[in-house]
Amino acid sequence: MTEPAGRRPRKRVNYGTGREALLEAAVRVVARGGLRRLTYRAVAEEAGVTHGLVVHHFGSRDALIEEAVAHAIRSSLSSSALEPGTGKVADFSVGLTDMVEAGPDLQAFQYELLLEARRRPELLAHLRSLYDEYFDATRRELTQMLPGPVDEGLSRMVFATLEGLVLHQLVFGEREVIDEALDELRSVLRLLAERRGDEA
Repeated sequence: MTEPAGRRPRKRVNYGTGREALLEAAVRVVARGGLRRLTYRAVAEEAGVTHGLVVHHFGSRDALIEEAVAHAIRSSLSSSALEPGTGKVADFSVGLTDMVEAGPDLQAFQYELLLEARRRPELLAHLRSLYDEYFDATRRELTQMLPGPVDEGLSRMVFATLEGLVLHQLVFGEREVIDEALDELRSVLRLLAERRGDEA
């Protein structure tokens, strides 16, 4: 039996990887159409599975959103080089532009959630968990790079710079410009490390 014209053929998703595939499909749906387009049916169609499978895995739209946010945290932190753990300024956020090129939908998903949270405050708890992970990762890495304590203001400023660069690349492309900006950020962090070392 053939699928009706215009519809994607259904794929079989095995139980072990099915949940992850559905979360990735949810991210793509939101990235392309905003959170308002996130329905069981849209995710099922994107993943090439039945509507009932999405319901089985998540039970509610809120659970789907919550787990998609958790998936975004895991995926972004593992691919961003935000926290290489070496303590070397030269390694800080080296993979950022590659991350945006490799997963633009994941980044767009997060920005869509931010914008939607202005209209739907119930989303703030989901976003807070996402951003707390980012803030903590940034602060941990800065603590390894810089002598002395790293306060919240500095770690937020550095993260906000990275976030702005990701958004710029996502919208305008211009990878070379973003790479130059990241080099400048690392230069500023080197100067800060030297100054703090001299003051110690």
